Amino acid sequence: MRRELSPDEKFMKEALRQAKKAYKLEEAPIGCVIVYEGKIIARGYNRRNIDKSTLSHAEILAIRKAAKVMGDWRLEGCTMYVTLEPCQMCAGAIVQARIDRVVMGSRNAKAGCAGSVINLLQMSEFNHQVELTEGILQEECSALMSGFFRELREKKKSKQSVDKAE
Repeated sequence: MRRELSPDEKFMKEALRQAKKAYKLEEAPIGCVIVYEGKIIARGYNRRNIDKSTLSHAEILAIRKAAKVMGDWRLEGCTMYVTLEPCQMCAGAIVQARIDRVVMGSRNAKAGCAGSVINLLQMSEFNHQVELTEGILQEECSALMSGFFRELREKKKSKQSVDKAE
């Protein structure tokens, strides 16, 4: 008998759906949803290459959409679900937007700013701290990222082999 998903797992599954959209576009598979009062009010996925913009991270795109829905830049009462630990830009935007809680799938040892490299979300020096829950559907989130980068390396090797043969 299958157990019922918790609300955190249910919303992380939605973030994973967004990440898979990025994957199909050959973008780093990072997805995000923002929830207010138990309903998804915004979605985002990584679009840096497509948009040719450093700012097109899943979290930034979702924050922009959520602000329009809420009619305010303050996203108090909102929870963000994101498949990968936010970078410094996204962590800063989360704090600035006053998001109450972040639920993340997997950590980012090289660039994560919710505890891996630094924890910008919970610095007492800032005027807002974010509640943090991590490890929700971690295996699925990690597998999606590692599969993507493994595929990318294989494509690169295959292209190099073709280039050498020509």
